[in-house]
Amino acid sequence: MTTFRISPAVAAAFPDALIAVVTATGLRGDEPWPATDAALDDLERRLADGTWRPADESDPRIEAWHTAYRAFGTNPRRVRPSVDALGRRLTKKGVLPRINAAVDSYNAVSVRHGLPAGAFDLDHVTGDVEIRHADGGETFTPLGEAGTVENPRPGEVVYADTTDVLTRHWNHRDAHRTRVTRDSTRVAFILETVHATRDARLLRTAADELRDLLAPHADRTTVDYLGSAEGA
Repeated sequence: MTTFRISPAVAAAFPDALIAVVTATGLRGDEPWPATDAALDDLERRLADGTWRPADESDPRIEAWHTAYRAFGTNPRRVRPSVDALGRRLTKKGVLPRINAAVDSYNAVSVRHGLPAGAFDLDHVTGDVEIRHADGGETFTPLGEAGTVENPRPGEVVYADTTDVLTRHWNHRDAHRTRVTRDSTRVAFILETVHATRDARLLRTAADELRDLLAPHADRTTVDYLGSAEGA
């Protein structure tokens, strides 16, 4: 069983961080997911008719992530938090990308609630996963770029297993090795805030919403929390 944890140094630097880990096993990505399709369509329709817009960098939820990125040395306007980049893409194009049902589910929940999200295929994770500061000696292969190898900067916050880095700049981009496909059957989905004092309830709502989208297509789903007194 893969364990997720936050390093003491990251917990000290970001004491109000709270992370939901929604784990689905026995996932069936090759069947219709009508609730996910409806969630995507609803967001796009509401954007088109002007009744809703994604959170942008003027929103406190996104602003908090920009502040966190600057704290570990990343310019958030050059390398954007995932939810910021996704919201900007939706605003510009009017539609969300359709990748596969599992990825589409967390994208819909992420942009609806203004919270970064990601996922890892647990069958391709080695050992446990830690959110920690990079030491500069790690390697990272970006999603969709199997032939590329990068080295995170020392001090950058990353997700890492015992092999290499799984996500750079905390949540900017996931690794190719642990990408979620329609054939993935054991997946850990991540939802995050660095301002749990304000957004813990929102995070729990988002995690429950994601679990509701996943549950009809999985044998088992669970939700666990890391940080900020584990969701208290």
